[in-house]
Amino acid sequence: TGPTAHPAPSPPKVVALGDSLTAGLGLSQTEAYPALLQKRIDDAGLGFEVVNAGVSGDTSAGGVRRLDWVLAENTRVLVLALGANDGLRGLPVDQMTNNLDTIIRRAKARGIEVILAGMEAPPNFGAEYTGAFRNAFRDLANEHDVVFVPFLLDRVAGQSQLNQGDGIHPNAQGAEIL
Repeated sequence: TGPTAHPAPSPPKVVALGDSLTAGLGLSQTEAYPALLQKRIDDAGLGFEVVNAGVSGDTSAGGVRRLDWVLAENTRVLVLALGANDGLRGLPVDQMTNNLDTIIRRAKARGIEVILAGMEAPPNFGAEYTGAFRNAFRDLANEHDVVFVPFLLDRVAGQSQLNQGDGIHPNAQGAEIL
């Protein structure tokens, strides 16, 4: 008998856990920011595989439920981009904070680096809610010492030429900025 063939090890993974902004609602898969991140990683010769684990409509609670399933073997980095739907629905900030905290703790317990992408709540729930919502992300990043992107939609939100007709989801040009 010949030598046993061993499958090549899977490349280290970057998992983007998010909602429609990550899934690329209204865009082709190649236009969503995880695919664009993959292109940058490939161009730099870094050898990571980006996994788009975005689900339209997902909340932070949904992310907790999906976490063990999406953290594939050999995941090295988790881009945590949840909370937008919590804010759109006016869900309690402490629930979102607890959910994101759970995701960060579970990922870090597996030795996975976390990049936390912050989000802004719409102003219709009042200044107290929007302030608490914004601060939740910063406080979690500080508490867990993770890489922090203060606002995922920075330089895109509110720019009609960078968003689809709904004014919420980036178009291909907006996704390039993300």
